[in-house]
Amino acid sequence: MAEAPDICPTLVYADAKAAIKQLTEAFGFTEHAVYEGEDGRVVHAELSYGNGMVMLGSKGTGSQFDKLMEAGGPAGVFIHVDDVDAHHARAVEHGVEVVTPPADQDYGSRDYMTRDLEGNVWSFGTYRPGAAEG
Repeated sequence: MAEAPDICPTLVYADAKAAIKQLTEAFGFTEHAVYEGEDGRVVHAELSYGNGMVMLGSKGTGSQFDKLMEAGGPAGVFIHVDDVDAHHARAVEHGVEVVTPPADQDYGSRDYMTRDLEGNVWSFGTYRPGAAEG
């Protein structure tokens, strides 16, 4: 990753280790950093994809963020990918729940949506938010 991203979605999981495994194996994220507490739970992890990053950790750590997120529901995260169909095939190969299959959208993107092991919705598509229209 050349430049650190300015925005990083941050999620908490009951089983952060399983989330890291799914995000790296099925979605192609790369582990940037994983820190575990004395009890073996993930206190903080950073996973990169392209020039973006997501941070995550375990629920029940007692941290201020954990307390604030306690009643939080699933989150949604969009990731740009160049080859939606290949990305989708990888996710399916790893048993990911596909909510909507790859489809061409009216606004020019091709995308699909999944749900991770704990209900977060991950969308993958060719749309590039903020890219110059041409």
